[in-house]
Formats: sequence, structure tokens, C-alpha cells
Amino acid sequence: MSGIRPTGFLHLGNYFGALRNYVRMQEEYECFFMVADLHSLTTHPDTKELKLNVHRVLSENIASGLDPDKVALYCQSHIHETAELYLYLNMLAYKGELEKTATFKDKVRQQPDNSNAGLLTYPVLQTADIIIHRASLVPVGKDQEQHLEMARNFVNRFNHRYGDVFPEPQAFNYGSELVKVPSLDGSGKMSKSENQNATLFLSDDDELVRKKVMKAKTDSGPLEKNSQKPGYIENIFLLMKLVSSDDTIKKFEEDFNNCTIRYGDMKKQLAEDMVKFITPIRQKAEAIRNDEKYLKFIMEKGAEKANKSAKATMELVRQAIGLNYY
Repeated sequence: MSGIRPTGFLHLGNYFGALRNYVRMQEEYECFFMVADLHSLTTHPDTKELKLNVHRVLSENIASGLDPDKVALYCQSHIHETAELYLYLNMLAYKGELEKTATFKDKVRQQPDNSNAGLLTYPVLQTADIIIHRASLVPVGKDQEQHLEMARNFVNRFNHRYGDVFPEPQAFNYGSELVKVPSLDGSGKMSKSENQNATLFLSDDDELVRKKVMKAKTDSGPLEKNSQKPGYIENIFLLMKLVSSDDTIKKFEEDFNNCTIRYGDMKKQLAEDMVKFITPIRQKAEAIRNDEKYLKFIMEKGAEKANKSAKATMELVRQAIGLNYY
């Protein structure tokens, strides 16, 4: 089980950090993938564009390879049992631990006038999202590892107090390191909200992709053979490893080690490989987004699957807590 907030356009980091794993998992596991529209309200209380954003995330998920026939692809707000489980889990979450959460502290700094309770209890709702399906595998990025650790704490407290109902959720990534896709400006990772000129979005048109890649930070090149790459140059190689052929990567590695690398040529190659990768996803997503009838059908179908799972879980939860009075 995993989810993505509809708070902006999906980008390369979302794809390689999450969506790629989703697509592979759907062939091997029972999967629940969610558009986290309730989570988005903690930072985006203005909902004028929420429907459009939900449709965009759904369409880009499908365009990236998710099959609604194989997975439950649904909106968080359509699963009402999640709110009930969230309430029970809040009784097991402590103010001190929630205030120490890195994402809470970051969000409070970013929006000091909107330090709402939803922000504080974000990890609790996230736990409810996962365990409402009694999920044990969660394909998430590095920035969510602390939240998953908290989810395990809440699960263990519930199981200790009321009996074993939930498995401990674990990060899942097919045995490789969780992917962190670097930004084009040499600092941090690609982000929906930070420097958008340094992030490649799945909806970017071809010329915008080229423009962004060509602005990536470089220097005059190495002065000694086989020298260590600066971080911002390493980032360009990391991006190339995501979308370029092995031969292409090998050529530029050799050029770097021989001090003959031309970063302009490297960025042109990277730009074309990025265009080749992003264009089919963008075009397919646009076609899906323009078909509201199909999107409505997908949401209803996903909600039906997710609700069946959530209802079964809540029967066990109420019984474990002792809320079955009649």
C-alpha cells in the first residue's frame, strides 16, 4: 500500500522513487494505491483545484503503468473507515513524539500561520491509510522512512493493548536502495514545491525538458584524470543512469576520467533521453485526464475494492477494542 498527495505535478522523483515500484508490485502482490486528498488539506486548505489535481495524479499513475484492473486505485476520502481507525490510533500517539517528526517541524516553518492538528497527526493518518488494509509492504521514498518507523510503533502499541490485528509495515523496494532523484541545480532532490526549474515533471513538454536539463549546474571539467566527481556532476550522471543506455553512460564516464568530457554534449544527450522517457507518459496522461467518464469509473472501481478491505479490517478492530456491544 502507498499513496501520493495531489498537491502538484508528479515528477521524476515520484516515478523512480515510487511509481516504478508500484508497477512492478502489481504483478506480484495485492496492491492498494491511493491519491491522498485528505493529507493535502493539511497544507492546501483551498480546494478549488483539488478535483483537477486528483484527476491529474490518477491519470499520471495510470500513464506510468498502473493497471486499475490489477490494483485498487482510489481516493483516500472515499474510504470512510480510515477516519475511524485514525481516531483510535490517535489515542495511542503521544504529543511529544509527533512534535519531533522532521516533516512536522519543516511544515510548521513553511506555514507558521497554519500549524493545524492535521499536520501534527499526519503520521497517524498515514498509519491508518496503510493498516486499514493490513498492508505489510510499503513502497516509499527516503523522506517517509521516519513515518514508517512511527507506523510500526503505533501498530505495536495497538497489538500490545488489544491483541494482534495488524502486521508491522515495512519499506519495500526489491532489495535495492530507495531511490532519491537529485534536482538539476545540484542541491537536494526533485520536489513538487521547491525550485520547479530544477525538477522534471511528467507533464513537462519536450522543449521545457530540454531547457531545464541544459541549465543544470556544471563546471569547466576535471583537471586530473580519474578525479572524484563534485556532487552536482555526480547528480547529472545519476540522472543519466535513470534514462540513458549503458553505452551512453560508459562513454561519458570514460570522457570524465580522461578529462575530455564536454558537459554541453552530455546535457544535450541527457535532455533527449529525458524527452524520450517523459513524452509517452505525458501524452497518455493527457488523454486519460480529458476522459472524465473513465476517471469516474476508475475511482468507483478502486473505492469498491478498497472499501471491501477496509470494512473487513474495521470489523476486527472494533472486536479487538471491545466496541461490539450488541
